[in-house]
Formats: sequence, C-alpha cells, structure tokens
Amino acid sequence: MAAKVISAQNLGLIFQTADGAVEALSEITLDVNEGEFVSLIGPSGCGKTTLLRAIANLENPTSGRLTVNGLSAEAARLARAYGYVFQAPALLPWRDVNDNVRLPLEIMGFDDMAGRVSRNLALVNLAGFEKKYPWQLSGGMQQRVSIARALAFDPKLLLMDEPFGALDEIVRDRLNQQLLELWGSTKKTIVFVTHSIPEAVFLSTKIVVMSPRPGRIIDVIEVDLASQRKLEIRETPAFLKIAHRVRQGLKAGHSYED
Repeated sequence: MAAKVISAQNLGLIFQTADGAVEALSEITLDVNEGEFVSLIGPSGCGKTTLLRAIANLENPTSGRLTVNGLSAEAARLARAYGYVFQAPALLPWRDVNDNVRLPLEIMGFDDMAGRVSRNLALVNLAGFEKKYPWQLSGGMQQRVSIARALAFDPKLLLMDEPFGALDEIVRDRLNQQLLELWGSTKKTIVFVTHSIPEAVFLSTKIVVMSPRPGRIIDVIEVDLASQRKLEIRETPAFLKIAHRVRQGLKAGHSYED
C-alpha cells in the first residue's frame, strides 16, 4: 500500500477580516498517497488555493488535523518536503534562467548546484536556455523555469497553484503533456489546482471536486485512464464519462448560476 504523503482530517480554516469572520474551508478530509497526481477543482473562491497553501504551511488551519509526510505542515516546510509552483512564474528579472533555478539551492546551501540546475532544466526541456533572462522567454517557458526551480532540491511533493491558467489553449495543452511526462519520469506526488475540467481529467489519478465557500469536498473521483496519455484521449468515451462526473459534482455544489 502506498504511503500517505498528505492527510487532512476535518480541516477547517476561518479568516478574520475587518468585516468579520470568513469561513474558507469546512470539514476537509482527504488523503493523498505517494506517487499520486491529485487535482483540486471547483469554482473561483471555493478554497482550492487556500487548501494548497495550508498544506504548504502558508496558511494556518483553525480546526482539524493536517500532516505532510507524517509531520505537521510547519515541520514539513522546515524539512523542505515540497516544492511550490505559483500561478505566475515569479522569476527574478535580474537573474538569468540558470540563476533563477539556482536560487533555492543557494538559500539551502546545496552542493553540486550546477548539476542540479542542468538536470532539472533538461527535465522541462529548457537545456540551452541557461543564459536567457525571463523577459526573453515566452510565458510557457517562464512557467517551465519555475517548475525546474521547484524541483531543484528534489522534493518528493510538488504543489502547483493553477500554473497554466493564464496561458493560451495551445500552449496549455503542450505544457499539460510535458507535465504528465515529467510526473511519469520523476514519480513525484503532485497536488494541482485548476479550474479546467479537461485539464483535471487529463493530468490526474484523482480529482477532488470542491464546493463554493466554505470549501467542502463534494466528490473524490479516481481516474482509471492509462498512465501514459496523449491529448487525443480527451475524445474517448472513458475520458468524457469522467469529465461528466466532475461537471455533475460541480453542479451539485451549486457552482453555476441557475
């Protein structure tokens, strides 16, 4: 049986604002096992990113229990248990690609920084772009640099907050395919936030459907498609059946206007 990488039990999170308390998450119970690709999907404001940030110890739950690799979220962060890819690439404009990927290695004091940078740029198909600056790269290439940076210190867990949401559909399709190949080759555990039903079904081994705020889990869907997938799989009956179940879960959560 695969080891649990993330375990949330009855997790709740309330923000205190000037206008009063806002309940962002309610009774979240979820296990993510080693090697899984888990997508969180739901309407805007449903708490997908808040849940991801809680896993990363960037937000503090107000109730329930959360562990990452058997540790508290804070201890896991201090143990460098995960890499985090934000919605925007968040690259430093005065550092070239090589130095952007090196940044976490410099902060953590790693040896063999050059080798790590080289290996991870090759993983995201950016070998040869080491001396380019962010402004010289397309949006998709910038996001691949951010993925290489998150992988540089070889975390077992990769947290990705809708990294392809701002890209056009053609680029997004290509990066979905590359990310799936990267996951297959590295065997990382990935938790991925998305608004896109086709993206969630194409990438995932498990899809977590969330309700509007306060974020609750409406459905957990096991994706039983072949692990090696091409974009054409999106036209198959099996794919469309899973996509339909996701859509029904979103409707059950009242995510659409009547």
